[in-house]
Amino acid sequence: MSVMTLPTTANNATIEKPMETSRRGPTPPRMRSAKWMDIAFEWLTRGFAFLVFSILAAILVSLAIGSALSLEQYGFSFIWSTEWDPVKEEFGALVPIYGTLVTSFIAMLVGVPVSFGIALFLTELSPTWLKRPLGTAIELLAAIPSIIYGMWGLFVFAPLFQTHIQPLIIKALGGFPLAGALFKGPPIGIGMMTAGLILSIMVIPFITAVMRDVFELVPPMLKESAYGLGASTWEVVWKVVLPYTKIGVVGGIMLGLGRALGETMAVTFVIGNAHRLATSLMAPGNSIASALANEFTEAVGDLYFSALIELGLILFLITTIVLALSKFLLLRLARQEGART
Repeated sequence: MSVMTLPTTANNATIEKPMETSRRGPTPPRMRSAKWMDIAFEWLTRGFAFLVFSILAAILVSLAIGSALSLEQYGFSFIWSTEWDPVKEEFGALVPIYGTLVTSFIAMLVGVPVSFGIALFLTELSPTWLKRPLGTAIELLAAIPSIIYGMWGLFVFAPLFQTHIQPLIIKALGGFPLAGALFKGPPIGIGMMTAGLILSIMVIPFITAVMRDVFELVPPMLKESAYGLGASTWEVVWKVVLPYTKIGVVGGIMLGLGRALGETMAVTFVIGNAHRLATSLMAPGNSIASALANEFTEAVGDLYFSALIELGLILFLITTIVLALSKFLLLRLARQEGART
């Protein structure tokens, strides 16, 4: 700090007055500009975040308004009613809800183990020369349009499934006392099981990509330490890799489930589009998305249109509940990990 003396006149006498000056000086214009840019960027990103909530709220409100007539006419009975007769204006959502949940369950039952195996092979067992082409092939499966899957399922997979696979499944499992009811019926190729298998092929690339990425985040030192202690590959995966990446694995599974719940065109081609509740997985059925795709342009009358909008509202709520449950599961896993630590 420097001190200067300034002459001042008081009572005809010169008095030296000290004055302090700061070394920092005024704020440079560049720093002032950067401060305002930070504030503007913060509000811009905040606006984007609130835009997402606004869009979700707008979708929910528009679906609720569009389905108001159906809600007033049927109430909660719309959910468990199996009737769907546009001529008599009698509508129920149980068959599409059942088809959506069953096909998604089949897709995850098949897709999750296969995706886990592929991701495990790519990260732990695959030779170096095979990792890139196999990973690229998996990613290309995700880029195929869903209508291509539907056409392939209808013209290629369904005839093969009807001729070679369905008779074996019906013969092997149809005779069991309780579970056999799920596999009875004539082999017709299309149906809920066919739709579930096509969906499993569609969700495999998404789940595999997420699992592979999170498996690669495991520090090599952890795996090498386990191998050094004599652990096998399966023990390393089960006791090191999965505990380290379980939150990411659950997130990838939920991503695939969200895709399965909302898939439209592929399911429409192969599910049979029949509004009747059947116990057998071999029988034709319907899903919410396929019902909307097939009947939205043919909806004549306000009640028919409102019933379809209510189907969309139910699918929105199902997806929201699934995502909320997955988030709760992830938070619980993180809490347990913190408590264990």
